[in-house]
Amino acid sequence: MRKLTPSTASAPDPSAGGRGGNRGRDGAGLVTALAITQTAGYGVLYYAFAVLLTPMSRDLHAGTGQVAGALTCSVLTAALAAPWVGRLLDARGGRIPMTAGAVLGVAAVLAWSQVTSLVQLYAVLVLVGLASAMVLYEAAFAVVVAVSAPARRSRALLVITIVAGFASSVFFPLTGFLVAAFGWRTALVILAAVYGALAVPLHALILPGHDRARGGRTGASAKARRADLVRAALRGWAFWLLVAAFFAQIAAVAVMGVLLVAYLIALGHSAVLAAGVAGLLGVLSVTGRLVSTALSARRPIALVTAAIFALQGAAALLLPLIGRDTAGAIVAVTLFGLGFGVATIARPALLAERYGTGAYGSISGAMALPVLAAKAVAPLVAAVLVSVVGYTAVMAAVAACCALAAITLTAYHRIPFRAASK
Repeated sequence: MRKLTPSTASAPDPSAGGRGGNRGRDGAGLVTALAITQTAGYGVLYYAFAVLLTPMSRDLHAGTGQVAGALTCSVLTAALAAPWVGRLLDARGGRIPMTAGAVLGVAAVLAWSQVTSLVQLYAVLVLVGLASAMVLYEAAFAVVVAVSAPARRSRALLVITIVAGFASSVFFPLTGFLVAAFGWRTALVILAAVYGALAVPLHALILPGHDRARGGRTGASAKARRADLVRAALRGWAFWLLVAAFFAQIAAVAVMGVLLVAYLIALGHSAVLAAGVAGLLGVLSVTGRLVSTALSARRPIALVTAAIFALQGAAALLLPLIGRDTAGAIVAVTLFGLGFGVATIARPALLAERYGTGAYGSISGAMALPVLAAKAVAPLVAAVLVSVVGYTAVMAAVAACCALAAITLTAYHRIPFRAASK
């Protein structure tokens, strides 16, 4: 049985999309373009929904829960599409798929502005989810990993996620202003125009395309080699330990992101204070990424990430104990927030480190399916559990998920690269 080693996994494939002749596109231009389009993409395709929730519910004569379900549908669609998008990026490079995704995103948001029923809203948000799978982090990281030298990859991912981490800070107030000034339908038209003006030309002109195979045999052999790498990854314990780790941690983060304000209010804090403390999560996610990247230069990234996940688990346990005091709530949220965005940069780094770039998009897409599903479903499950067992038990479950993530990442680190067998 042939073993998948780091050298064989990352050997250059001249026919793979975005490699070879596109190596020169891994500099400042590519990073700047993706930082801009990720910020706009998350702002328009994801964060704007929260601001539009109340006016949409009123105009569509539907409950907020019914309308909010459309966003869950969008995230689940992105999860289901992730494996297909990953294979497409491996085969075609980033330019065509991400440009097409941006065009689809613009069309979907314009259609969103015209919905008059829940059925239409859900149908449109399915298209938004498909566009999200084609243009947001999973796709952008596949492009960066494909064309960046290992020494520059971590910095590129960090820059993109730091800039895009401010998407909510920009688009929450922008969307709120547009809704107040023009109504939610016109606000969506304007947001679609903004996103289209930024993402379509930047994806089309800056992103690397597919390096044409030199004849049918080369293209066929490249496709067979990618399939070989994917099968080798999915048959190894290392891949499934990573899946378990990020599934558990993303579920914990999603629950905390949705329920934190309500829980702080339940602990006796005012709505204004609760929102202000919860708002720390966005800033801390950037801080955590900077800290984890700096530490990973000296220690294995899996162990650094595991330690941060363990810290999050401790913070979740502390919150019920010290969260009634303002200072205690800030301390607990700060500790949890340091890991809020770490998984975003740790996952592509770990995948590229072990499996190389030859089939990164396909392997990443396979992992994204359960991880994004956790992001969509976990908050709904937690909301139901709160009414049955209370917030303290849910916080304990969040802590358990973080602990599981830390343990599985530590176990993953102990598996030599040669253990990922074919």
